[in-house]
Amino acid sequence: MDNINYIKDYIGNTISVKKSILASDELSTTIGNVADKIVEVFNRGNKVILAGNGGSAGDAQHIAAEFVSKFLYDRPGLSAIALTTDSSMLTAIGNDYGFEKLFSRQIQAQGKDGDLFIGISTSGDSSNILAAVDMAKSKEIYTVALCGESGVLKSKVDFAICVPSTSTPLIQESHIMIGHIICAIVEKTIFPLED
Repeated sequence: MDNINYIKDYIGNTISVKKSILASDELSTTIGNVADKIVEVFNRGNKVILAGNGGSAGDAQHIAAEFVSKFLYDRPGLSAIALTTDSSMLTAIGNDYGFEKLFSRQIQAQGKDGDLFIGISTSGDSSNILAAVDMAKSKEIYTVALCGESGVLKSKVDFAICVPSTSTPLIQESHIMIGHIICAIVEKTIFPLED
């Protein structure tokens, strides 16, 4: 019986965070602005680059896959990469330059002017995401943070989508919802379905 109460409390907490997002016109506007910027980036022939650690690495890969494969319906692939997938590259950079450089080194090598980088950090203080943002800015790459309400990341980027919570799991659950919303907007804008 204790598990039932725990389950209901947990679901109630995640709904509460999502209701806070729903109530925020500022957050909805920022999410829409990020989707519009990504449309612009793709239409110009540039790419979206994503990175995160742990569960946020999984979210980076998930969102990149939605762009490259498809989200709601079949259409041409869109250029997106997650910087978390190549174990040889990650271990080489980590060994040679340190964990903090895992993503900034890849952005230095592969990022181009006009690309867009999405850094995902529930704490807002992940050192390798902060370093990646600095590198992206130096290369004229647009920067987006998917974060919670804490940390310095939100003050360093062009667009900050800050989930109103300090709970890592609740923030991550909202991040993937926000990622799905952005994918849907981008897909329907670039490849509108015919009536």
